[in-house]
Amino acid sequence: MRKKIEPGIRARIALEAIRGEKTVAQIASEYQVHPNQIPLVYR
Repeated sequence: MRKKIEPGIRARIALEAIRGEKTVAQIASEYQVHPNQIPLVYR
């Protein structure tokens, strides 16, 4: 079964990725999502 990411968490992930303070791998492990779920636009 696929895990759905809530909109609020999705927004936090996007903001952190846009800021560029953390790597995609760090963000993914913090929020327990796969790095491929963080869109290339935000990286």
